[in-house]
Amino acid sequence: MTNTNRKFFGSDIDWLTIFLWLALCVIGWFNIHAAVYDIENPSILSLNTNYGKQFIFILSAIVLGVVILVIDSRFYSSIAPVFYVITLLLLIVVLFIGRNVGGNQAWIELGLFRLQPSEFAKLAACLMLAKYLNINSTKNPNLQTLAVGILLLLIPVILIMLQPDTGSALTFFALIFVFYREGYVPGKVLLIGGISIALFVLTLLYTEWIVIAIVGLLTIAVIYFSKKTRSNIISSVVIFISASIYVLGVDFAYNNILQSHQRNRVEVLLGKIDDPRGEGYNVNQSLIAIGSGQLLGKGYLEGTQTKYNFVPEQSTDFIFCTIGEEWGFVGSATLVLIYVGLLLRLIHIAERQRSSFARIYGYGVVSILFFHFFINIGMTLGIVPVIGIPLPFISYGGSSLWSFTILLFILIKLDANRKGLFNIQSI
Repeated sequence: MTNTNRKFFGSDIDWLTIFLWLALCVIGWFNIHAAVYDIENPSILSLNTNYGKQFIFILSAIVLGVVILVIDSRFYSSIAPVFYVITLLLLIVVLFIGRNVGGNQAWIELGLFRLQPSEFAKLAACLMLAKYLNINSTKNPNLQTLAVGILLLLIPVILIMLQPDTGSALTFFALIFVFYREGYVPGKVLLIGGISIALFVLTLLYTEWIVIAIVGLLTIAVIYFSKKTRSNIISSVVIFISASIYVLGVDFAYNNILQSHQRNRVEVLLGKIDDPRGEGYNVNQSLIAIGSGQLLGKGYLEGTQTKYNFVPEQSTDFIFCTIGEEWGFVGSATLVLIYVGLLLRLIHIAERQRSSFARIYGYGVVSILFFHFFINIGMTLGIVPVIGIPLPFISYGGSSLWSFTILLFILIKLDANRKGLFNIQSI
């Protein structure tokens, strides 16, 4: 073991990140207690309740964190392919013997505990992607490396979609920011992606011919105000044709890829249908709960919307509602600031790495956590469709807490050993 490993309680460990992680875990634990409070088991340590179980999950997560900090940093690069294959096997196994909960066959029963392989698949994908891109870090970014990297992500995505768990599958697409940071995906591709999303939404709101007409007018304007060279005109026409084909294919993709309940959620979000007692119920009750908290909230254990089960999934996907109702705008804003602080800290950690493996992995961690943070809170506020993903370190669940903790602490360990002079490419 290296000297860095022997002094893992020393100054090389980023204690600020650990403090932010622990703060989020404790905030989550107390709000799970508030969300599913049982008058017959009032103690927050009662093991007969979800909040008592969450306490055990947090203690075990702390143990996991310590173990990760003790292990040699090079282990995480060497184990990446093995862990990736094991995770894929678990994703296959769950399709045959998994327990179906809420329409998703995503859990494997292990006695009193249920394992959700899709949560650990995110960790495996980050490690494997970092391993592969690190091996090719001495070469110029090329399409072959990009294609293989995307394939490594698509395999778990396809298996997760078969469960079907669309929310967890979509999380992997956040890793495009890793490819962007490493130079495999130029900024204009991200811009095209944003425009594609805008065209998709516009096509759902209006008819495809209206959207095509708008794109056509914009194309004419671009040609008119830009240099009227042959190449500019040809490029503008090609973009118009490509955008038109894409818009015409939106309806087919929307009706054949998304399930009916997912389409209903999108249409409720876009205001195309009003269904406050159906697909729009979750978001409607969520907004009522958060709005009722006002500035300072109703107080701990005083939330009526969550306590009386008006808000569904109140300790998991919609845990932010409890925070909004009982702690108000101030409490909600504080939680958001803690998350933003953690994400900014992780970006700083990723950028100061000396090995490409650690930097790539660091950006993978940031991408996954940001996606969960933004989408989960966005769901509760009604600004993104409900896709059912947890709020990291806050939502109830052992698989979720452990996978996110391992994801984070491996980066902390890699960062602690960033000054070590080892060639991680050869591992």
